[in-house]
Amino acid sequence: MKINPYLKVLPIAALIGFGVYDRMNDEPTPAPAGAQLLEIGEVVPDLEGKTPDGETIKLSDYRGQVVLIDFWASWCGPCIHNMPEVVNTYNQFKDSEFENGEKGFTVFSVSLDQNKTAWKNGIARLNQTWPNHISDLRGWGSRHAAKYNVNSIPRTFLIDGEGRLLNVNLHSQALNAVLQEMAN
Repeated sequence: MKINPYLKVLPIAALIGFGVYDRMNDEPTPAPAGAQLLEIGEVVPDLEGKTPDGETIKLSDYRGQVVLIDFWASWCGPCIHNMPEVVNTYNQFKDSEFENGEKGFTVFSVSLDQNKTAWKNGIARLNQTWPNHISDLRGWGSRHAAKYNVNSIPRTFLIDGEGRLLNVNLHSQALNAVLQEMAN
């Protein structure tokens, strides 16, 4: 059976055409209801949620410290790959004093997991020794992620002791460099 040469390229042409059409119609995705477009220097919205043990904690409980808000999930490959660096940074700076009187550095982890056991196991497996972990176990439907307009992970927000946004998506050496510069 001989296949018409045009039929061989038709699926490829259709895919290419769809891709071009799709790019031509790209419009910015509107922020979810309740989301804020965060600006450097502005106070970030408070986050409140349950820890793996069922305790309620708030981001605002950590005022006075430099905080890295880290959106992640136990199933996220890039999050898992990046976590040893976050752990090292936490251990290096947790007892540091920073300019403007901030004392200490901590990580406030917001998980997009849907399974509590996977979330808890991920915290242990990845050595996330800081006590600040919350999740509403809604995955991509997380109200925390919606509030910060998070649509990909890992996603980080570095805030100062007053809750003002200093930087977004700092990872590895860039995060360490900023914290080193801020440390007294």
